Amino acid sequence: MTIQEIRELVQVVTESGIAELEVERDDIRVHVKRTHPAAAEAVVTTAAVPVQTVQHVAAQVAAPPVHTPAAAPAAPAVDANAQTVKAPIVGTFYEAPSPESPVFVKVGDTVKVGQVLCIIESMKLMNEIESDFAGVITARLVENGSPVEYGEALFTIRTN
Repeated sequence: MTIQEIRELVQVVTESGIAELEVERDDIRVHVKRTHPAAAEAVVTTAAVPVQTVQHVAAQVAAPPVHTPAAAPAAPAVDANAQTVKAPIVGTFYEAPSPESPVFVKVGDTVKVGQVLCIIESMKLMNEIESDFAGVITARLVENGSPVEYGEALFTIRTN
């Protein structure tokens, strides 16, 4: 396996967001593991299968581009009647069921309990996130297509 092929494997791991990749070809085994998803460094381990020694190679890779909106929305004023909808799982936030479809909700929309607000894709499954509150959407706190963590605020809803 050439150095270029190993670099391509590192690039695949970095761009796809997967945590680990192991490839075995003939008598060479390459194991690529990201130490931290947000880190810009991947650790590559190569070893000949019958040999006991392992060689560690750290490969610098470019961090994936970070999408920053041109104008960040202003932070909403603290409202005693505001409720926050939080991500119940880790995944990717989508504001619509498909790129061609209209968004589920937008700022200013009135929502009911149980109404779908967004989708979070996790492990190739699309999970509809429903509102636990009735009220008016005052802010969407996540950009479409961005990763979200468990417990991260997605929307604020002003209840009556």
